[in-house]
Amino acid sequence: MPSQMILRHPVPPNSPALLPLQVPPPLTDVTEFPLSPHTPLSASLTSVSPQGKHWGILSKAEAMNIKKAVADGNLPEVVSALRETLKIVSRTPVNIAVTGDSGNGMSSFINALRNIGHEGEASAPVGVLKTTQTCACYLSPHFPNVVLWDLPGTGCATESLENYLMEMQFSRYDFFIIIASEQFNMNHVMLAKSIEDMRKKFYVVWTKLDMDLNTSALPEGQLQQIIRENILENLQKKQVCEPPMFLVSSLEPLSYDFPKLRDTLGMDLIKNRCHDLLQNLSHTCEMAINDKATFLQKKITTQSLQDACGILDADDLAVCLKAYRLLFGVDDESLWQVTQRMGRTFTNYTNIMKSRDVQGLNKRDLRLTWMTCTVLRAFLSLLRYIPWLGDRIIHYFRRMKQMYLLEIVAKDTKTILRKVLEDSIIPQ
Repeated sequence: MPSQMILRHPVPPNSPALLPLQVPPPLTDVTEFPLSPHTPLSASLTSVSPQGKHWGILSKAEAMNIKKAVADGNLPEVVSALRETLKIVSRTPVNIAVTGDSGNGMSSFINALRNIGHEGEASAPVGVLKTTQTCACYLSPHFPNVVLWDLPGTGCATESLENYLMEMQFSRYDFFIIIASEQFNMNHVMLAKSIEDMRKKFYVVWTKLDMDLNTSALPEGQLQQIIRENILENLQKKQVCEPPMFLVSSLEPLSYDFPKLRDTLGMDLIKNRCHDLLQNLSHTCEMAINDKATFLQKKITTQSLQDACGILDADDLAVCLKAYRLLFGVDDESLWQVTQRMGRTFTNYTNIMKSRDVQGLNKRDLRLTWMTCTVLRAFLSLLRYIPWLGDRIIHYFRRMKQMYLLEIVAKDTKTILRKVLEDSIIPQ
């Protein structure tokens, strides 16, 4: 394992020699550190190490609140509960490991990503020689609650890549950035393969593009295409899926792919934090909607529609549709409240609904079109003259239409809640 590391704080003038400082507590929340976002943090991986994700688990209280709101058809309350849960998760730290071959410029890249010059007192040390011999971590105001880990390059005091992965405790990071320059070799490929096998996201960032352009006679676009094709060709040899690739210069953080890298990383960090929780929330909502639909279907089967759902005319599909939307909380008034809380437009949600109105639903849904067609209605009218059997068949078809309408509204509710979850993590 790497040797014990110390916090690197700027040394004030006229101060005595820098002595080892006490290692801070385990990293659980970046906001707990009484440090500037620019301040580097360095400590041994046994003391300050990236923590595994724990935000994918929904507490019983949170799940019960969501299920109750769904059962009550209170969609605005469901939205509030979902957003509050996601807000808590958004403050959870994400640990990004920056790795690559020694001398590829990992530290320079971290400085550029943090928008800090190499001469700054809080910058990661850089140089011609291998400067990063131990793990160090840094914060940045541009990426709140994100810890950037500057790892020693591969081949730096390690006998093999397997030893490197073990020493750097790769399994404990959430996200990876593989740095390359001059060549994309087998070490880079194996790093990518190992990360992909862990089912974690990574980028490939080619640094020192400015130097490549200065020494090449090829046009910028052609050179960039050659570099991308070379990276992809090497990754394909080990059947590694194509990752996001960025060609940058750490000396020019506003040029080439650097702005795109910042924007993409910001979005992916949100998704990285929320992925497990979103799956959990979506599953909880869908189960609650299924339970409500099953409960209503049983009531429709055993009771009159008026007693079960407050519907006076069972043959008026417009009335039935309006009642079901109200029961599930996807009526117009509820959707207006949702749009106010989400900061979106009304059509953002109504456009994805099948059950917006009966006329549109009849045109789009073949099964419902068949259930309400003139031929079938004429047939059912004739059955009225057949004692007992006719009434039972008419009742069966009426109930079948009600069940299907209920199913459509339940599916719409799931669709809207999935959209709400998506909108909650993607800024406008």
